[in-house]
Parts: sequence; structure tokens; C-alpha cells
Amino acid sequence: MHVFIQTLGSRGDVQPYVALGKGLKAAGHTVTVCTSASFELFIREHGLSYGYMTDEMMKLMNSDQGRDAMENTTNLWEIIKLTRKLSKQVAPMQRMMLKDTWNSAQQANPDLIIFHPKTYGGPHFAEKLGIPVIMAVPLPMLVPTAEFPNMGFPKWPLGGWYNKLTYRFVNRLMEFSAGKPVKKWRADHDLPPQPGNFNILRTTTGEQIPVLYCYSKFVMPEATDWPESVVPTGYWFLEEKDTWQPPAELQDFLDAGNPPVYVGFGSMAGRDPQRLTEIVIEGLQQANVRGIIAT
Repeated sequence: MHVFIQTLGSRGDVQPYVALGKGLKAAGHTVTVCTSASFELFIREHGLSYGYMTDEMMKLMNSDQGRDAMENTTNLWEIIKLTRKLSKQVAPMQRMMLKDTWNSAQQANPDLIIFHPKTYGGPHFAEKLGIPVIMAVPLPMLVPTAEFPNMGFPKWPLGGWYNKLTYRFVNRLMEFSAGKPVKKWRADHDLPPQPGNFNILRTTTGEQIPVLYCYSKFVMPEATDWPESVVPTGYWFLEEKDTWQPPAELQDFLDAGNPPVYVGFGSMAGRDPQRLTEIVIEGLQQANVRGIIAT
């Protein structure tokens, strides 16, 4: 089986999908990973085929505006303001991303598409190709549950109706961002209009798209009211031979007390790293724990 994996974002949005691809390849499948061109070498180094996608969206994410957005990923109101502010700038990039990903999917001619919701064309490409589709998400932030709110919202004691509403709000935000480019893409490729509103969780025939949440249920609970098609799988790690040894100073620190808390932000960069560092140190002090800050 040929599996086409499409994703978009920073290293943290790409590496888990490469790990998934390597697992699928080890199981005997052919795998193509489609993402920003800056990750091509990384993907090929792990023995997977690469599908081209423009780097323009990544350039925006690495700009001051993009860093503002990433610093406010848990502040929904800031996300809404930035979405509206950047909508005109992002629109042509979205069309380019859809075009590139579709071209790569056609070249791969896959039997299955696995997509990150940032690359929301996945279900529509699968429909055009007549193949199944699966969503894969690093965080449980799209499928509604009455048990806890979306992670971008405060945990208010308002009950299940409020918790479910937070997910509907996020999905409407996705509709605002992705609805128009998807509508145009479908029209350009002779697919019928979507019935009702844009819905990242369902096919145009109303079927629930299977969702793989690649996080551990020991870190965040599995909701008991999720449908059976939603599965927390555990993390997808790249298993590599690691010959790295810590410097003597770091090893001495590790040996000198209780296990520390590791604090890192992956490949994301903020606009004010000094203030961010101060916040981290304040948090470690308030919790009365030792820490290692990765920079």
C-alpha cells in the first residue's frame, strides 16, 4: 500500500509524521511525506519519499507576525485577531499549498491519505482519488467532548455544553480560514459543492473521518464520549541510535539533586526570548523544582 502523508508547520508538526512514515515503511508499505520544501532533506535522510509543498507558509510563520501567532496559540482571542489580520496575506499561500499538495498526491498515486488538519485538502484529495483518508493530530483539539474544553479555552465549570461549544467554535474558525479555498479547489476539480458548512471532521457524504491523536493518554485523558474512530495512539518517536553524551557540567547538575524539569520549545522562536526565559524561571521557582532550559 502507498501511503501519502501531508503535514505543515514547524519541526514538531513534521517529525512525528516522519516517525509514522518509518513505521509504515517497516511494515512493508511505501510512504511519501508531503510538507514544506525546507524539510525535504530531513525526510529523505529517513528513507522516505518526499512530496513538494511551497515554503511560503513557513516563511510567514518565521516572520515577526508568525512568531506573534505562535506565542499566542493558547490565547484564542489573539488567534482570532491574527487570523483576521493575516487573512488576505495567507489566502494566496493557501491556494498555493493546496495546488502543490494535490500535485504531489497525484504523482504519488496513493492508496491512503493521512493528513494534518493544517493541510485541510486531504479529505477532498481522497474524494477525488477515490481512496480512504485519516486525520492525524498531535493534540486533542478538534473532536468535541463534554468532558473537557478545547485547550485554547479556560476550564470553566459550566458543564458539558460549554466544553462541546469550545470545539465547535474552533471548527468554525477553521471554516473561516479554509472554507473558501477548499470550495474553489472543489469547483476547479469538478467535485460537487460541500453540503452545509466546511467540516474538517467529516467527508462530504457525512461520514466521520478517523482521527489518530498522537499523544499519550497518560499525559491527557481519553474522552469516553469520543466515537470509536478517534484513537489516542501514544507519541510517535523517531527511534535513532544516540551516541550523544552530556557535557560534564550538565552531568554534574543531573547527579546533584532530584530529576529536573526539562523546558523546551522545539523549533519555535519567540519575539522576546529574554522575557520567556524569565517566565520559565519564575515558574520553576514557584514549583520549587530544578530545571533544564533548552535553547
